[in-house]
Amino acid sequence: MFEQFVWLLVCLVNVDALNWDSCTKSSCSEGVKSITTSICNVDRRGKISQTEFLEKYAFTKPVILTGVSDNAEFQKLCENERLLKDHGNKVVTLSTANTHSYEKFQMTFADYMEKVFAHQEYNKTGPDTLYWFGNHDYAEWDSLFKHYKTPPYELPGKTIALSFGVAGPGTGVPFHFHGPGFSEVIHGSKRWFLLPFEQKPDFDPNKTTLRWLLEDYVHLDESEKPFECVIKPGEVLYFPDKWWHATLNIEESVFISSFLG
Repeated sequence: MFEQFVWLLVCLVNVDALNWDSCTKSSCSEGVKSITTSICNVDRRGKISQTEFLEKYAFTKPVILTGVSDNAEFQKLCENERLLKDHGNKVVTLSTANTHSYEKFQMTFADYMEKVFAHQEYNKTGPDTLYWFGNHDYAEWDSLFKHYKTPPYELPGKTIALSFGVAGPGTGVPFHFHGPGFSEVIHGSKRWFLLPFEQKPDFDPNKTTLRWLLEDYVHLDESEKPFECVIKPGEVLYFPDKWWHATLNIEESVFISSFLG
């Protein structure tokens, strides 16, 4: 309990000292790092067999898989300058960063990076925050996606659909659920919070993950605490079907998910 109280004080002091809504990308990233713990209660595994994946994780609990595929080439293609050079004129579809992302907006990737891409403003709500993840024209983005090596695991009868995104520090999506999938960070780092479907978290669907972390997370009872961990390049997080999850980009991040449907 004392440790939890100290962590709350650290959160409040850092957000206040950071002057969050006027910070730079670099200082915002440091701010998010300062309120991020090293807690990781998700299994972290190296290469496991397809059989072990199905028996221990596929239908049961999340797992972080390390070194399961070599995406060094894809990582180079996803560096900021390279993305802008190769894909700046392509149209991307932005969603609002709340649980029910009904609003969609379109613009070129270059315009997104110049006009929208930013750190999460602390007092901005999810519906007022635009976020690029998914909703791709796969034919248009095939020149990039064809270089991505998906995790070498599968679920019976499921096919893969890729969703790609780029986002600033402090951004993320609040709790929601959908089908199973894998999520990999290509650049940056992302904090995950996960709960089984029957353990629905208490959250405001229009509050950003950043505000939930600073205002609600610290007050959770032990029985309410989620599975959580930070994933970095070279790590893939698998989440089972209908598991609640929320994400927080700790720094400027590039990421891709392989949804199984």
